[in-house]
Amino acid sequence: MRQKRAKSYKKQMNVYHYTFKFREPYQVIVDNEIVSTCSKSSYDITKGLTRTIQAENKPMITQCCIQALYDTKNQDAINLAKKFERRKCNHREVIAPGECIKSIVDINGENKHRYVVATQDLDLRRKLRQIPGVPLIYMNRSVMVMEPLSDASSKYSEEWERKKLTGGLNDLKAGKIIENNENEEEEDEKEGAVPAKKKRKGPKGPNPLSVKKKKKGEPSANEVKEDSEKKHRRRRKHKKSDEKQEVAEGEGENNGSANKDGEEKGGDEENE
Repeated sequence: MRQKRAKSYKKQMNVYHYTFKFREPYQVIVDNEIVSTCSKSSYDITKGLTRTIQAENKPMITQCCIQALYDTKNQDAINLAKKFERRKCNHREVIAPGECIKSIVDINGENKHRYVVATQDLDLRRKLRQIPGVPLIYMNRSVMVMEPLSDASSKYSEEWERKKLTGGLNDLKAGKIIENNENEEEEDEKEGAVPAKKKRKGPKGPNPLSVKKKKKGEPSANEVKEDSEKKHRRRRKHKKSDEKQEVAEGEGENNGSANKDGEEKGGDEENE
């Protein structure tokens, strides 16, 4: 694959990825005609899809398409188709492969399941171009080619980019956050109801992680407070004047008796 073509394919897949929310591995729906074409030319369809999409992908085939291959009795093409994952189309009776693929891709005018379609059916590709966000792949001789963005896809992408760029600038309510409580209060005022008073929360406690842990053997903060309060509450008791005199007289009598005893002992020693 040439470098210029590879870059254009990469840009297209980026548009599908960001605008239409395609995700890897991309689901690729193949029809019976492209399988037959690849088997005749000995072209490896799995590697060709990987080179074209430039990302991980998962080839799938519907029951109606594989039944059309059974009708051709081309065993090589049948063996190749059996390697792909079977996509249930929920058709009780077999219908044309083109109608089958369109029914699973076109759901209410959009590619709901985000399929990449690989088909050789020109009428089917013409119908799918009207649906935004459908990558189309086909075989041109021995080269796998991805169609450029269709008019529907490019128009949708431009509108999406324009809304993303200018939506917030032109919207007057952009950037404003309206809480549910304010809306409820406005509705109550309109109805005439009295709005409920908001409860005020008290002061919060300290962060437990910022408080120092108590060491072993150290008193707690509450115990220290209690001891300090007790110390402040203690008052000295002053002795009364009468009690002081009695104590002084008692001490004087004791001193006098002690002196008498000393004199008597001294007199006895002199007599001897």
